[in-house]
Amino acid sequence: MFKTVSELVERAERENKKIAEIMIEQEIQMSGKSKEQIMDNMAKAYRVMEKAVQRGTTEDIQSHSGLTGGDARKLQRYIQQGHVLSGTYVLEAVSKAMATNEVNAAMGTICATPTAGAAGIVPGCLFAVAEKLQPSFEERLHFLFTAGAIGYVIANNAFIAGATGGCQAETGSATAMAAAAIVEMAGGTPTQSAHALAIALQNLLGLVCDPVAGLVEVPCVKRNAIGAAIAMVAADMALAGIKFIIPADEVIEAMYRIGKTMPHTLKETALGGLAATPTGKALESRIFGTELVKA
Repeated sequence: MFKTVSELVERAERENKKIAEIMIEQEIQMSGKSKEQIMDNMAKAYRVMEKAVQRGTTEDIQSHSGLTGGDARKLQRYIQQGHVLSGTYVLEAVSKAMATNEVNAAMGTICATPTAGAAGIVPGCLFAVAEKLQPSFEERLHFLFTAGAIGYVIANNAFIAGATGGCQAETGSATAMAAAAIVEMAGGTPTQSAHALAIALQNLLGLVCDPVAGLVEVPCVKRNAIGAAIAMVAADMALAGIKFIIPADEVIEAMYRIGKTMPHTLKETALGGLAATPTGKALESRIFGTELVKA
């Protein structure tokens, strides 16, 4: 069983296997389920993600608070105009990431990857990259197992919840998971996946969790959008042969230490950051009818 990224990569390369295959084997060992059962369970998660992306990019989604909704469709219309600046597939990932989170904010069904607040990044990247690479259904599931392997390491060596580590633990973890999975789906090596993970996560170190009105909408939806873009770029960098000088495990450890020293006001309490701005407080008062309290 692996506990670190270095152990995961070393085993994958020694056995000439994909990270996804190592994760499937570990799931079999830990759960006692057959490979067929494990693949079926992941297929169910995949279909939940697929439906959320489809709904968010084609339907008029609005949250009950009125804070979010419709931006994924706006970006889809912009992409279709054919004048994008940052690349069609990057923006497809961004749109699909936002779509998932808008569905979540509207009380729809999503798959936490690794959390509800960061649920858009992995599926956003998966379905965008799949449009380009045209992978088989099994390869799509392998993408999720690769992402899961990275999430497993992060969860067991740091944290994935905004309440414990800030948004770096949610958006950061999801971005790292997606980056590593993109590399593997594109034919990269386990070592390149580790570099993509490190490149992605280091860009989000210190990111605070400051949900306006305590809702997983603002700034969460837009952070998923940018997380998806970072994951795509980090994957391309790693596939180009670019390495990150700090090993992935040390980047994860740095995230843990940063999260431990982060003030509680910046850990999903809605007491600091954007939540504490005049507009943030006014929105909270409008939504819940509460008296504004100075931080």
